[in-house]
Amino acid sequence: MISLLKRVFTSFSPPIAEKKSDAIRFGILGAADIAPLALITPAKSHPEVLVQAVAARDRTRAEGFAKKHGIPDIKDTYQDVLDDPNIDAIFIPLPNSLHYEWAVRSIRAGKHVLVEKPSVDNETEANILFNLPELYQPDSPVLLEAFHNRFHPAIHQFLTFITPADVVHVYTDSMVPWWFTSKDDIEFNHKLGGGSMMALGTYNFAVLRMVFEDEPEQCLNCNTSIFSDGIRDQCDYDFKAQFRFPNGGIGEATSTLRGPLLWKPSEARVTHKEVIVPDKALPATQEKVQTRQVTMHGFMHAVLWHRIDVKDSYIIRDKADGRPVKKWVEFSSHKAYTYKEAGGRFANAPGEDWWMSYRYQLEEFVNRVRGSKTQYWVTGEDSTKQMRMVDMAYEKSGLGLRPTSSFR
Repeated sequence: MISLLKRVFTSFSPPIAEKKSDAIRFGILGAADIAPLALITPAKSHPEVLVQAVAARDRTRAEGFAKKHGIPDIKDTYQDVLDDPNIDAIFIPLPNSLHYEWAVRSIRAGKHVLVEKPSVDNETEANILFNLPELYQPDSPVLLEAFHNRFHPAIHQFLTFITPADVVHVYTDSMVPWWFTSKDDIEFNHKLGGGSMMALGTYNFAVLRMVFEDEPEQCLNCNTSIFSDGIRDQCDYDFKAQFRFPNGGIGEATSTLRGPLLWKPSEARVTHKEVIVPDKALPATQEKVQTRQVTMHGFMHAVLWHRIDVKDSYIIRDKADGRPVKKWVEFSSHKAYTYKEAGGRFANAPGEDWWMSYRYQLEEFVNRVRGSKTQYWVTGEDSTKQMRMVDMAYEKSGLGLRPTSSFR
């Protein structure tokens, strides 16, 4: 318990790194609640990152935000941030419907871009954004969808226990308690790209894609709940969806923005098909089979707490009639707050046990901007396929896609 409290405390109050003279200077578009968690706090411990400027629709709000978080420069407009030659990179935590436009504007201004997930409102916008010609020029800007949890060591350790071709079923869930949101929040504004699939479900969808190492062929069903008040009719506050993947496996995703009083960690539960395990100690008339289930608790915010459970069920049976001779189950649990703990191909990657997923993400963003090796990355193609999956679910639900921006 003491180590947990120390880790979490240090995550939110990290040591302040001495900044290098050529540190990447970030400008933030919008005084959003997510900005301290996603960038300002992680930047404190990174020697090559400075949060230099912020702009908001309301300058008074921007001033208060800057004062609270020690941001030196306050700009009158978002465009003023883009026009500042001292700004190297832009963080975009705006409402979803504004991600596309301001990411495009930032790229065209020659700035590197870290844009909150979901990167855009739909696949149409993703196809435009991630195929901008400016991204394919020498010394082009870096563009990354801020899918922070995908950068944490725990999820990569989780994946090492999985054989994608053998997966038959994946269940995922995520939630926030009902008191965490209100009807007036942007999550329930269709024009601003609201909906539980956009806010939380996209995490579930990404995990399904990572587990199967493939894209869904079809959304089999998607049931949603809405307020039905004539105002928020196209915004889901919860959903349950099923997808079929190319290997025949089924992926389930469920999420809610109006969950029970107490928070429940996100969960991904992966079931493999039965496979024969070679065992030379057995007589020729018998065979050994294994069925594996892998569960990750806490795939969204692993730094707070997570656990990876591996359950292997074994049967020794007669080949002739399938009669079981012996049955047993083996359990193991794992955790990985650093890549060293996770082991495998990322074992030598940097990190501390108190690094949030946002800090791991920032490390890779800086590496890419500097032209250094990145251990893990979310490509533009990946982000586009992610939005295709979101679109599939919204189409199946009957609520329709989130609106496409007219900006070009």
